[in-house]
Amino acid sequence: MRKEAWYKDWFSSPYYHQLYQYRDETEAFAFIGTLIQHLKPAKNSIMLDVACGKGRHSIALAEMGFDVTGIDLSLSSIEEASLSEANNLHFFQHDMRLPFWINYFDYAFNFFTSFGYFKTEREHNNAIRTIATSLKKNGFFVIDYLNTHYAEDTLQPSAITKVDGTEFHITKWHDEEHFYKQIQITDNTNFTPKHLYTEKIAKFSLGDFNEMLSYQNMQIQEVFGDYKLGSFDIKKSPRMIIIAKKISK
Repeated sequence: MRKEAWYKDWFSSPYYHQLYQYRDETEAFAFIGTLIQHLKPAKNSIMLDVACGKGRHSIALAEMGFDVTGIDLSLSSIEEASLSEANNLHFFQHDMRLPFWINYFDYAFNFFTSFGYFKTEREHNNAIRTIATSLKKNGFFVIDYLNTHYAEDTLQPSAITKVDGTEFHITKWHDEEHFYKQIQITDNTNFTPKHLYTEKIAKFSLGDFNEMLSYQNMQIQEVFGDYKLGSFDIKKSPRMIIIAKKISK
């Protein structure tokens, strides 16, 4: 029997949302505000939020007055996000590796390392193709990814996090091509690990993204290294925030 891809199971798990529910959303929304100030999109801009999760960042963009569509592979996340739908806010369950609306959006976003999960180079290229073809000519794509070199240097191998009576034992490591995060879960009714998940993220460099984007007629315009849009330093920057422009149909 074929084993389900780790992200399909994990991202739909209630434990995933429990573990990450206390992420620093203040920083996240401040970043989106800073990004919008920098991009200066027109008021009627049409935007795509790729891997939108439960839609919090799509909602923030819609509240700024833009027309926003969020897509995500997780049906449970999209069902929750859909409760917030409005005239300028729409959600669909969709696999980013498959074509979506063509030449429709002015901007596309992929926030907070919501990429790099797939097994093959072809699958990642298919995801970039979906995003590129969804954009109008001269449309912009912003991807926010971890900076591989910084992540290698600052990796904390183990931690225990307790959230609402559930204990998460987290172990991190990496090899030449991927970062891994193994999560063992114990809740208050079970004193041995009840579930085990392993996240796996590709070590994509700026050069890798340049190659993937160029192949889909996307040209990198700017690269930033943090959520305040500071300069990118390959060793010191925690993030790699790429702004690319679609240069043909």
